[in-house]
Amino acid sequence: MMENNYKLAIIGYPIGHTLSPVLYKAAFNELGLEYSYEVLPTLPEDLITQIKHLRSGKYFGFNVTIPHKVPVTLFLSKYDEFVNLTGSVNVVKIEDDLSLSGYNTDVYGFMEAIPKDVDLSGKKAAIIGTGGAARAVCAGLFYKGISKIDIYTRNIINSSETLSTLRSRFDKIEFKAIQTSLMDGLEDVDILVNTTPLGMKNFDEDNSPVDDKNIESLKENALVYDIVYNPLRTALISKAIKYNKRYICGLDMLIHQAVRAVEIWTGKKPDFKSMKISVLEEFLIKLS
Repeated sequence: MMENNYKLAIIGYPIGHTLSPVLYKAAFNELGLEYSYEVLPTLPEDLITQIKHLRSGKYFGFNVTIPHKVPVTLFLSKYDEFVNLTGSVNVVKIEDDLSLSGYNTDVYGFMEAIPKDVDLSGKKAAIIGTGGAARAVCAGLFYKGISKIDIYTRNIINSSETLSTLRSRFDKIEFKAIQTSLMDGLEDVDILVNTTPLGMKNFDEDNSPVDDKNIESLKENALVYDIVYNPLRTALISKAIKYNKRYICGLDMLIHQAVRAVEIWTGKKPDFKSMKISVLEEFLIKLS
């Protein structure tokens, strides 16, 4: 099926921050594939129309980002184990018969970005947010052996369905829901993960989902992980640096999940390092 000039896209909203075109262009250039990649801002009320457009025969796949990672699962004919586990999808392959196959490469990307020397078995995590990305993070932490997760949410009542789903799918993990505004010390947390868009470029960029007091309270060897990748140094990561905490920026997760996405679409695996260099060069260009 793979020939020159095939089209890929990303759908979501807001989406002006995305680095996906740079990322995938680097991957396709390295692999010698002449594929195009489009950014398609898609409001929730326009999702069905956009899916119809993508299935018009002109595209062979697309990425899915906020706020469509969960709703898009309703359009899938088949899906991988990570989609089954999370109820969330970020990569779709359009098959020859125009049916949609869904994948969650966020789980893979999240796990791959964690340094090999970090052992989370039997440890405790704190996650900010309850969206589709939070489900992927929970799945990744499940595979890493986490035993307890505190979920911080702005509204516990509105998040009850998500929490119920998480408890049923990851029954070996002890979940606790906490109002974000009531966060008061993270002394027993081994890994803190932000899965919200707070701190993202053009989305409350200067604010952190966790304040200084709570970052400072983390264990000396705790890990701060922000899945937001633009800007490279978010307000949360800046606080982690300020208090000498080990941290992971969202860029590595983004690239690892993209490597897996290209593999799904094309059957070929691009080089992680060359993709990262291309994205970092893009950041430098925008700063100059």
